[in-house]
Amino acid sequence: MELEAARRAVLAAVRGTCAADLPRLLHWMRNTNDFDELVVSNNDVVLKNIAEDLRNRLPIEAMFNSEHQAIQKIHQHPLPMIHVDAFLYDDDFVDSLCEEGKMSRSYCTECGSYKTASLEFISHSFSLMELKFLYQHVLPDLTGKVVVDVGSRLGAVLFAGYLYSSASQLYGVEMNADFCQLQEMMITKYQFIDRIKVINADICTQASLLQKADVVVMNNVFEYFLDRQEQARAWEFIACNVRKRGSLLVTVPSLKESLSKLQTDIQLSQWVEEMELNYDVYMEKDVDREALEQIHLYKIL
Repeated sequence: MELEAARRAVLAAVRGTCAADLPRLLHWMRNTNDFDELVVSNNDVVLKNIAEDLRNRLPIEAMFNSEHQAIQKIHQHPLPMIHVDAFLYDDDFVDSLCEEGKMSRSYCTECGSYKTASLEFISHSFSLMELKFLYQHVLPDLTGKVVVDVGSRLGAVLFAGYLYSSASQLYGVEMNADFCQLQEMMITKYQFIDRIKVINADICTQASLLQKADVVVMNNVFEYFLDRQEQARAWEFIACNVRKRGSLLVTVPSLKESLSKLQTDIQLSQWVEEMELNYDVYMEKDVDREALEQIHLYKIL
């Protein structure tokens, strides 16, 4: 049914409602969530299609064997932990995988007993909810701006930036060649090549790129992929080169938390000013407030 025919049909249905029931019908139309699935934006659909494409090309844990250090760190965690990529798997998807026996949210603390505890999940990607919050509520208008995602992994920040912002260029810097290949496949398939570029490199070789960036995004970027000495070196490099006055730095977790266990000479008060975020502006249902509160925004001084 075409738009005009659909509009006429809806109006005819409303006008055909008996006078006694009309106020209740109009109240329902104004307040119901029944139409939510009909008004999902096309951009959301594109991102969900990309996520599906990536799921079909990755093992369920969304990690490659080439990620030796990250896999080792997850295995060394004091409590059982699994990697569940938030861009690929939302809570409903995880629930369905658990029902199918392909994933579990808990582990047995004593083999053979009924004593169980919750598994800790970790993600190296933003969820769709977090991406929309980032581009629609955290960052300003990005028209003509350059965005750099450090450790771009599956490319979620880049793809969302293409769809939800007017950034002129989106660069992903990723050390792992396997993930770079996946990103390139999606860039080609979805015709993002005009504004997205993926660089297979260590961020510490990309001084000029960082120096021209208007926005730098860093989501769980170093802790699981570098030892502490390498993390400190990388952060020192970031602090030395992300210096454009007024440019923005987005991190998960906070800079304070990321640097707390490292020995660096970085003086945060002389480098950045944290910007207060309003986490209540994201009005969509099933909001994970705790996840949003992990996102921190800083302005370069």
